[in-house]
Amino acid sequence: MAWQLFRLGRWSFRRRWTVVGIWAVLLLALAGGAATLSGKTHDAFELSGLESTEAFDLIKDRDPTAAPDGATARVVFRAPDGATLTDPAGRQAMTDALAVLTTDNVVSVLDPFTTGTISEDGRTGYVSVGYAHGAADLTPADRDALEAARTVAEEAGLTVAIGGDVLGIEMDGALAEAIGIALAFVVLALTFGSLVAAGMPLLTALVGVGIGVAAIATLTGFAELGTTTPALGTMLGLAVGIDYALFILSRYQAEVRRGRPLDEAAGRAVGTAGSAVVFAGLTVIIALVGLAVCGIGFLTEMGLAGAFTVAVAVLVALTLLPALLGFTGPRATGRRTRTPAQPTATAPQTADTSAVPAAAPRTLGRRWAEGLARHRRSALVAGIALAAVAALPAASLQLALPGDSTKPADSDARIAYDLISEHFTAGANGPLLVVIDTDEARDPAAAVDTATESLHALAARDDSHVAAVIPALTGDSPEALHTYTQQLETARLATLTVIPVAGPSDRTTKDLVADLRAALADLPDHTGARAMVTGLTAVDVDISNALIDVFPLYLAVVVGLAVVLLIAVFRSIWVPLKAALGFLFSVGASLGATVAVFQWGWLNTLIGLDATGPVLFLLPILLTGILFGLAMDYEVFLVTRMREAYVHGVPARQAVIDGFTHSARVVGAAALIMVGVFAGFTLTDDIILKTIGFALAIGVLVDAFLVRMLIVPAVMLIVGRHIWWMPRALDRLVPTVDVEGEALAGHLARHTAVNTVKSTQKHIA
Repeated sequence: MAWQLFRLGRWSFRRRWTVVGIWAVLLLALAGGAATLSGKTHDAFELSGLESTEAFDLIKDRDPTAAPDGATARVVFRAPDGATLTDPAGRQAMTDALAVLTTDNVVSVLDPFTTGTISEDGRTGYVSVGYAHGAADLTPADRDALEAARTVAEEAGLTVAIGGDVLGIEMDGALAEAIGIALAFVVLALTFGSLVAAGMPLLTALVGVGIGVAAIATLTGFAELGTTTPALGTMLGLAVGIDYALFILSRYQAEVRRGRPLDEAAGRAVGTAGSAVVFAGLTVIIALVGLAVCGIGFLTEMGLAGAFTVAVAVLVALTLLPALLGFTGPRATGRRTRTPAQPTATAPQTADTSAVPAAAPRTLGRRWAEGLARHRRSALVAGIALAAVAALPAASLQLALPGDSTKPADSDARIAYDLISEHFTAGANGPLLVVIDTDEARDPAAAVDTATESLHALAARDDSHVAAVIPALTGDSPEALHTYTQQLETARLATLTVIPVAGPSDRTTKDLVADLRAALADLPDHTGARAMVTGLTAVDVDISNALIDVFPLYLAVVVGLAVVLLIAVFRSIWVPLKAALGFLFSVGASLGATVAVFQWGWLNTLIGLDATGPVLFLLPILLTGILFGLAMDYEVFLVTRMREAYVHGVPARQAVIDGFTHSARVVGAAALIMVGVFAGFTLTDDIILKTIGFALAIGVLVDAFLVRMLIVPAVMLIVGRHIWWMPRALDRLVPTVDVEGEALAGHLARHTAVNTVKSTQKHIA
């Protein structure tokens, strides 16, 4: 493969106009598709086959006019000092505000004076507004109506705050991307000593991200994708795109310093470092595509989109980067190599000595590696202990879907949440819905009564965490009785509402979901009816449990495939296993830090958080997939140089030192860039991007500097040459990929010798 990549890199260098033209046409075509064909995205995390989602489906099937999973707005009204909402003026102000709330998408507006959502002091009340569609599908008229209601109430002297999922998810990553790009440029300029060289990885990464995001946007015109899908693609594409170009460009500079012609240097860089990029990219792609094993739609979407952007980043690094090198010439080689020496035609190289120069400089990386060699056992123990301590908070990990309680304190949604929590109960922000399916009930009304009695009995317990049970028949008026009777007869179901004491993401509310299901488990035997618990918290619990159930399968598939791939790369059993085990330290430390900051509140104000709460429920599996792929990136880039030195005859322990010397600076720069890109997303207001960005930034930081630069070389220095052991039978079965470029060096040496002989014969003739 190295030879084919060499030819691709050299061809791209020589045919630079063609390569740039191809990528430019592709980018413009997809940008046009994104502008004309893109559709809407959704912000719902849904999964079929769960009790909570089946309850929604049952309601919609029996009553087509209902929208149980549509968006919900909670409009909170607050009267000024000395006045109440029950006063004639306050009541009139709320009535006028409610009158302008209705749009074509509104299916219900619950009057607070009839539903009892007025506080005891009469100063605070809230209105629940139900919509036919999710937040992503609402029209500007729906949002304008909410603002009109706010204006009417505020002109009458009331204070208004609007919360609920009607506000949707706003993915604004522009600031995060700008911060990541700025930091990357500084690191690249310091690494390469050239502004031209610093700009090239950024340019190629932006092209790759542009193509990836434009393709995803175009796809939304044909398939409904989640709101987080393009954001994740941008985050990953930018990070790996810069890193992959960085590794190839660094190798290109090294080849030029050895006196290679520029086109050959580009080919060699793509043939060697490009081989590592291909396999590093494959590990990330495997980890992301592997999310499809979970069978969860939104995770599959995110994984495939991320894998696509990574694949584009690999292709861009292998082709567009050498093409750009063809335009810049020696300006991209840094201050020390502006005028590369040209080898003579009469002195061909018969061997490749690029692995380890004879006089390696005493760099910081070499001093670090030599220090590890002297204290390898104590360094290993210290590294493992530090990683274990960092992972300790992960034992307290709690998972939930972020809601209004985690939004900034001055945001409208957070103000509404806090007002409801203070004057009613935090659970009023996320009520639970109990759906009674009476289709096979012997006596539907009696079945509903039995279920209601069971819920009241549960609420009467001291440890129930139930604030209120709202029955299906909420009044004894003729209208209420008629509505209830008609629902039992036509829809063959009834709905009861349970208001928890604690908020939707609280641990006790999650336990309450299980308690409700246990209390209603005997209903089918006693009445023939069945009960299902749904609502935001119930969906959250069910999806979290589903993710936990599929996690072992996902981990086995992804790690198994990656280990097989790395066995082919390193021709070793122990190196891939050591790499996979080291990853556990990285993901443990990342989850531990995330728990400490987001759940415990340690230093959370530094990233703009002013509230604590459970961690994003999909973070563990998403973090595992992405971080595993990125961790294997650094393993490939770091250890391939060690392997390269070893196969060129350097003793095993010295090969670790030499390989570390030549790769540590570039790997460190790549890690800092990736940390900067991910950390930039912690400055966004969206809690989902903030959580993912923070966890990935910590994970990459720990993996690159603690695991790959301390624990991994310490292990390899202790084990010595046995780290490269592989059974002979397996060695014959595994294909040779030549990631260290040994076969490429021999091929080029033979090619040079043949050309020299032909030139000599022609000269004699």
